[in-house]
Amino acid sequence: MRRVTVFGSTGSVGVSTLDLLARRDDIRVAALTGGRNIALLAEQAIAHRAELAVTAHEDCYKPLKEALSGTGISVAGGPGAVVEAGYRPADWVMSAIVGAAGLAPGFAALSQGRTVALANKESLVTAGPLLLAEARAHGATILPVDSEHSAVFQALTGEDIAAVETVTLTASGGGLRDWPLERLKNATPDEAGRHPNWDMGQRITIDSASMFNKAMEVIEAREFFGLDPDQIAVLIHPQSLVHALVAFRDGAVMGHLGAPDMRHPIGYALNWPERADLPVARLNLARAGRLDFAEPDLVRYPALSLAWQVMRTGGAAGAVFNAAKEIALDHFIARNIGFLDMAPVVESTLERFADQADIGAAPRSLAEVLAIDTEARRLAGAVAAARRAA
Repeated sequence: MRRVTVFGSTGSVGVSTLDLLARRDDIRVAALTGGRNIALLAEQAIAHRAELAVTAHEDCYKPLKEALSGTGISVAGGPGAVVEAGYRPADWVMSAIVGAAGLAPGFAALSQGRTVALANKESLVTAGPLLLAEARAHGATILPVDSEHSAVFQALTGEDIAAVETVTLTASGGGLRDWPLERLKNATPDEAGRHPNWDMGQRITIDSASMFNKAMEVIEAREFFGLDPDQIAVLIHPQSLVHALVAFRDGAVMGHLGAPDMRHPIGYALNWPERADLPVARLNLARAGRLDFAEPDLVRYPALSLAWQVMRTGGAAGAVFNAAKEIALDHFIARNIGFLDMAPVVESTLERFADQADIGAAPRSLAEVLAIDTEARRLAGAVAAARRAA
C-alpha cells in the first residue's frame, strides 16, 4: 500500500491527482492540504479517507474541524501545519501549491527522502539549486508534472543530456492570443482568465495569456535539466497537442504529443518508472487535421525576454522575478493596473532590487530565498502602486 500526500488538493492539479488516486486500490492518502475552499477539502478528505486534512489559513481551521467532526480525520491549520504535513510518512508527494507558499512544504518532503511530483513552478524558479541539492542530500526523487517538463523528461528517457542541442517548450498563447496588440491594454481579468484548451485556475490562466507561465517554465527547464539558456526555445502551438520537442546533435527530434489533459503528466509521475492505463483521451491526428507553430512575438510577450534575462543573471533573480510576477498579477486581478503593465512592473522590480543588492549572488538557504521574496514583493507593490497613480 503506497502512502500519498497531496499539497494543494483543491486546485486543478490536486483535483486531477485525486481523480487518478480514486481509481486505485493500492493507495492510502496520508494528508491533503488546501486553502479556503473548506467544503471541497472536507469532501475530498472524507471521500479518500485521508488521515489528515490541513488548511493553510488559521482562520479556516474551525470550519474545517466542524466539517470533519466525527470522521476520525485529523485536522490542522496554518502555514506551519502545511509544512508539518510534509514530514509525515509518505511514499509519493504531489507538490501542487501555487506560489512561493509551496516552497517550504516541498523542502520538508524532500528532507524525508520522498518522491516528489513537482507541479509548483516556483520551487525551481526561486530556489532551483537549493531544491536539487536537498533532493540529492536525502536521496529524494523529483519528478516534473508540468506537461512540458514531463514531455521533455519522457523524451530524454535513456538519452544522454549531453547529446541534446535544444529543448523547445510549446505554448498555446493563451486566451488573448488572437487579439490585436493594441487591444491588449484593455483586457480584463475575466477575459484573460479564459483558456481555449486547458481547464486551469484563474491565476495560471492569466499567466498563460501573458506568457509569464511559459517564462516560469523556461527558467524551470533550465534548472531541472541543467541546460544553458541558449538551448531552450519556445514555440506558439495553438492546438496544445505537442507539449515539447527535444532536438539532438545528430539532427533527430523527439516530440511528445497527447491530448491536453493534466492527468497524463500526473499519471506518468504517479506510475514512474512504469507506465499504466490512464483515463485520458487518445490522440487522433487525422481528426486534429493540422498542427500549427509560430515564433512568439517578444513585443507581445515581454515576459519571455525577461525569462532569458533572469537565467543569464542567475542568483536571486529567479526569486525576485517570481515574487514580482505574483504581485503584478494581484494588482491586475484587482484592476489596479492593466494587462500590459504586468511585465513592466516585473522588469522595474528586478532593476530596483539590483540597485540595492547583489542580485547575481545565489541564496544560501531557504530562509534567504524567503527573505528575498519578501523584499521583492515590497518593491513590486511600490512599483505597481506608482503605475496605478501615473
